[in-house]
Amino acid sequence: MQAASAPGATAPGVQHPPAGFALPAGRQAAGLVPALCVMLLSGAAGLGWQVVWTAQFGAGLGHEIVAVLAVLAAFFGGLALGAWGLGRTVAASRWPGRWYAGCEAVLLGWGLALSFCMPALVDAGARLIGAEPSPAWHWTVAFVLPFVLLLPAAAAMGATLPALEAQLRAAHSRLGALYAVNTLGAVIGLLAAVFVALPAWGLQRTAWLCAIANGLCALVAWWQWRDRPVAAVGMSRPATPGARLSALLLATGLLGIGYEVLAVRMLSQVTENTVYSYALLLAMYLLGTAGGAALYQRWTARADAADDDRVRDTLLRALAAAVLLSGAALRWADAIAAWPLAAWGPGRAAALAGEALAAVAAMAAPTLVMGALFTHLCLQAQRRGWPLGRALAVNTAGAALAPAAIGVWLLPVAGAHAVIGLLVLGYLLLQSPARWRRADALVLALGSVLLAVMAAPLRFVDVPAGGQVRSYRDGVMAAVSVVADEDGVSRLRINNRAQEGSSASGLVEWRLAQLPLLLHPAPHRALLLGVGTGFTASAAAQQQDLQVDAVELLPEVLSATALFADSPQAPRPVRPVRQLAADARRFVQAEGAGYDVVVADLFHPARSGAGSLYTVEQFRAVRDRLAPGGLFCQWLAIHQMDLDTLRSITAAFRQVFPNAIAVLASNSLDTPVIGLIALPGDGRIDLEALNERMARAHTTPTLAKGLQTAHLEDDWAVAGSAIAGPATLRRFVGDAVANTDDRPVVNHRAPWATYAPESTPRERLMTLVSKLRPDPQELLHRPDSADAQRLSAYWQVRERYLAFGTTVRPDGDPARMLDRVQAPLLAMVGQSPEFRPACDPLIAIGRALHASEPQRVLQLRATLDHLQARCLRTR
Repeated sequence: MQAASAPGATAPGVQHPPAGFALPAGRQAAGLVPALCVMLLSGAAGLGWQVVWTAQFGAGLGHEIVAVLAVLAAFFGGLALGAWGLGRTVAASRWPGRWYAGCEAVLLGWGLALSFCMPALVDAGARLIGAEPSPAWHWTVAFVLPFVLLLPAAAAMGATLPALEAQLRAAHSRLGALYAVNTLGAVIGLLAAVFVALPAWGLQRTAWLCAIANGLCALVAWWQWRDRPVAAVGMSRPATPGARLSALLLATGLLGIGYEVLAVRMLSQVTENTVYSYALLLAMYLLGTAGGAALYQRWTARADAADDDRVRDTLLRALAAAVLLSGAALRWADAIAAWPLAAWGPGRAAALAGEALAAVAAMAAPTLVMGALFTHLCLQAQRRGWPLGRALAVNTAGAALAPAAIGVWLLPVAGAHAVIGLLVLGYLLLQSPARWRRADALVLALGSVLLAVMAAPLRFVDVPAGGQVRSYRDGVMAAVSVVADEDGVSRLRINNRAQEGSSASGLVEWRLAQLPLLLHPAPHRALLLGVGTGFTASAAAQQQDLQVDAVELLPEVLSATALFADSPQAPRPVRPVRQLAADARRFVQAEGAGYDVVVADLFHPARSGAGSLYTVEQFRAVRDRLAPGGLFCQWLAIHQMDLDTLRSITAAFRQVFPNAIAVLASNSLDTPVIGLIALPGDGRIDLEALNERMARAHTTPTLAKGLQTAHLEDDWAVAGSAIAGPATLRRFVGDAVANTDDRPVVNHRAPWATYAPESTPRERLMTLVSKLRPDPQELLHRPDSADAQRLSAYWQVRERYLAFGTTVRPDGDPARMLDRVQAPLLAMVGQSPEFRPACDPLIAIGRALHASEPQRVLQLRATLDHLQARCLRTR
């Protein structure tokens, strides 16, 4: 659920169609051109500010639902207060042009002040909330802070339209053009900010561009209208549009944003859910409402005011039909989004076109009618004596209720199909009671009831042949599913896109937990950021004297861990894991007890908002939560990012931990994972101390068994996972831009590797391995020792092993497979007997051939024994 724009109230700076204006005839043409320019810039600046502020609050307050709702409430509340509080005063003034210039000036000044102060303020807010706040305290701080900080700017935004409407009263015949240009500016500002400004210049400079646009609007308005008073509207004129019209404005705001919330939630399950995905969805929404307002102007140019109620009810029925049909079309959103990829082939353009096409199918028809209906209601309110600002404020108030009412409460409980039916019924009930019995209204009502009661739930879950859905939960932020294939392997998915682990990933999960823990001298408290299947946290909890805390954003993910706990590969924790539902970014920013080890999970960098977990500020916050001598490990999935993204993340990590090293989690070619580890002290590995820790670990039977499962049987496997020291990482980073809150390059670069990867994961891994050759001089305390020389041989063989793996093709015949791999693998074992990955495949193939070719197997074993292969020894 995100801040969005919709008819009546959503995006700051996107203004709504004014009613009649009153310019003298000789000045209409002269006043219209600057008005169009002002509206274009105002819309662009408004959406630009919204993007900037939403990113800043997300980085500081987190992405929990309370933080998302708080920012939405601040935007909507400020807009409503500005339109309500200043709207009538501005409309009654003889100098509304000056008011408009003043509002733009307030936006300029307050926006610039916030752009400089926001990082410190939201960081203080996160600390004020605390790591584990009570719900009352959390909601209070999260709502009050954004509201207070954004109130002046949002109120000024809300007052700009009433001021411009009052200055140009005679422009009623130009209404559609004015609204279309304003919304076009909003779309340009949104797309320019997301696709150009933020990736190239960051939040601060994008804020400066928005401020420049506000300044230009203020200058044009002051130059054009400072000496052009208009006839004032008397304050004593009654403002009584009636309770029914007020209710209509309120309800249409609620229902309109309610449909947007629903559509975005559903489309997030068929799009890649990147920052570009959301920008396209919002752009399509804006264009639809603008088109609806323009069409309404042309359609009703000669309409009589006496037809107001008839036109209104016609639009309400049309909107009910559009929501019903477009909501039903959501069931095919995945096929619609995939069509350009199938027709054009993989690529960025095809992927973005598919997301845009799905948005058009879901939103075009409803938003066209929403734009027309809002325009009609505002004009009707003005004809009955209300200033435009009051109508806008009431509609905005309804819109402000929608994210909580629909997204938080109704959608998770009733499901998308039922909510669509309720929205259709809601629009039909807003008609005049006399028209409830019309045949078309009854048909729509019947369709909505059938959809809500009899239709299958609207869900997107890819189930493989022979598989089944073990669990599906629609949460307030995402849909979480557990799907099992025909072999019984269960996979955890978020929004049907990101796989967060499976019941068959025990080996890797063990290594993700134990590699960092074994590199720490004596950990007692560990924090895991991200839970997934729960395997990593449970593997960490194998150590008897270790308390493990695990933080996960989605409560539904925590609930799903129970389905993986019974897996044969699931670790059995010695001590219970303390699971916490919280935003990882906010949790580490808050003050609290220190941790000996912090392990950050594999956050998909392309998903909207995930990039904030890879920033300098995040790594600095983690450093502050480490106990003296603490260790931090950030795992990174190479199959989910390109190497430029990896460089930016590594650059951010090195700014905070200059002595960091890199390790390879496993030898997987298709799902390679590396870890950036900040070791205590100078960042070097003490092989003697590591050997002692491994000996202690093997005194615990369950832990020893788990380490064997994870192929971490000895100190060679642990130290051998290293792939780069500090100096090598510095050379790898080069001049890459570090990912920061102000320059969120990961948020904007990583999606391209998802839309159209330029290389395969194994190609990226081999490039990485060739650039990150480990050096004993920078990785080991005693680089000249005999053990260091043996470890150096281990690292050289690993590179040979990975390169050999890219050339091997599986074969179902073990004899033929042995013919292919025996000589190269034996040569590797001869160079490094400690390198078990070269020995283990030979042992496995030998077991398969033991019955059919026992003599060959005995000879193979004798050769391994002669080479002193470590895989033949037991501890």
